[in-house]
Amino acid sequence: MSKHIELVKKWLDDPNSVTKKELIENADAAAYAAYAASAAYDAPDYAAYAAAADAANAAYWVKKYEELTGEFGEV
Repeated sequence: MSKHIELVKKWLDDPNSVTKKELIENADAAAYAAYAASAAYDAPDYAAYAAAADAANAAYWVKKYEELTGEFGEV
């Protein structure tokens, strides 16, 4: 599972477990990772940026990532 998705899922489970700074840094790292990967795997990038904005959007992109990769985990 993507470490970027893992951080977003941790934040979704407990918003106080991750700082805003960690979310922003995760988003930046996810963006670079997504550009290096196939376009089909852009979901970590979007999920990381969405987590910095709101939970509903982040949850959507976590689900999209899991659908695209077949990697499912607990939220």
